Amino acid sequence: MKVLVLNCGSSSIKFQVFEMDNEDNIAKGVVEKIGSSNAILTFKPKGREKIVQTREIINHQVALDLVLNTLRNSQYGILKSKSEIDAIGHRLVHGGEEFAQSVFITDEVKEGLRRCIQFAPLHNPHNLKGVEVCEKILPGIPQVGVFDTAFHHSLLPKAYIYALPMALYRKLRIRRYGFHGTSHKYVVYKAAKYLKTPIEKLKIISCHLGNGCSIAAVDGGKSVDTSMGFTPLEGLVMGTRCGDIDPALVSYIAQNEKLSLEKIDNLMNKSSGMLGLTETSNDLREIELEAKKGSKQHELAMDIFCYRIKKYIGAYAAVLGDLDVLIFTAGIGEKSWYIRGEVLKNMEYLGIKFDPKKNSKNEFDIGAGKVKVLVIPTNEELAIARDTVTVLNSIKKETEEQVSEKIVSEEILQLTSDDKAELISIWFKNPYISLLELSQKLSKKSGKKVSIHVIKQELKLLGLDKVSEKKKIEFTKRTY
Repeated sequence: MKVLVLNCGSSSIKFQVFEMDNEDNIAKGVVEKIGSSNAILTFKPKGREKIVQTREIINHQVALDLVLNTLRNSQYGILKSKSEIDAIGHRLVHGGEEFAQSVFITDEVKEGLRRCIQFAPLHNPHNLKGVEVCEKILPGIPQVGVFDTAFHHSLLPKAYIYALPMALYRKLRIRRYGFHGTSHKYVVYKAAKYLKTPIEKLKIISCHLGNGCSIAAVDGGKSVDTSMGFTPLEGLVMGTRCGDIDPALVSYIAQNEKLSLEKIDNLMNKSSGMLGLTETSNDLREIELEAKKGSKQHELAMDIFCYRIKKYIGAYAAVLGDLDVLIFTAGIGEKSWYIRGEVLKNMEYLGIKFDPKKNSKNEFDIGAGKVKVLVIPTNEELAIARDTVTVLNSIKKETEEQVSEKIVSEEILQLTSDDKAELISIWFKNPYISLLELSQKLSKKSGKKVSIHVIKQELKLLGLDKVSEKKKIEFTKRTY
């Protein structure tokens, strides 16, 4: 089974293709500067040279067409036709309170995504655009949405409610949502597998340290607290984000610097963090070099960065009541032995010790005490591909479950002529629609529960299960 994983941003599309029979990453790439005449496609098929092209790409549809053509290129592609793609997994940033897990994408899910745009106006619209473009150029291929926020839906109210008037929560759904959930989930399960211990028995702190940084406290495989909040701005010091600050500073800066709220938001998200502290860079590699050269300002920035991480580890150890595993992941967490070393200093009281030699080599297991300290490369794309397969397998299982002919016949008799006309109408609008979505739409329209098995049988009776691909494409063109 081949799964195409997409991460659609405002001006870029990152993509990877996985052969899920052995979870092999057979190709990956990115399209950057979408909407310009000098957009860049970078493509790397497994075991072959990287391809880089510059061309005009006016929108996401042109970009995805280019991706598909690249994947099917006779010289360096990895597919012979689009039909080899069995499923598409989308990275979706914000699911609000509506989506607690990965979902099969239907019209109802897309409506939910639109409602969540208010929480992630810079991300969700572009994620949704990727879904809609795929519906046009890859009709009939099932799509699954995997949310950054979903893993943190297990937080209790005491962890996610802010001490603001409750009316604001009820009206605006202001609360802690958390992010990097796909990464945190991937590495904690990887740790459990490595330790050969059921995830239900482990108390874990996961540190995702990249240009964006967050920490999660995970008890028995469930997130119980996380450092990012309503937005990704809260928590740790990051590349360009300030992390935790006194909220009163917003009005203080506004009054004294004569800045609008929009400009202050931009300042805290894009001009603060390590960039703001050093006044030169948000790249930890460059900052480390400057600190080693004797720059006190860069040294202070790194001290602040590490101190905040250490503080959160201590807090989350208290929340968990014990600690079995401490994980470092993402670009900085995986590659900066210096940052890990500074964070781990003087934490023996928590049972945290580390082996300096193993740490300097970025080894997987660098612990030397009661608490296992692991450096685990994250793989959010593989996690998305896995969730895509899991969601589709659950639907397949539901579809294939044996139901007696008598029950199906009785349910079919309950369908009126109007119900059948509605079924035909829904199918005609999208002949690639899944049985699950057909079932959901007809149930909603008719006001009665219409099972997948009834839909399947009715399509068969109407002869719609054998409509040619040519005719389906014709119907699709008429619809669009």
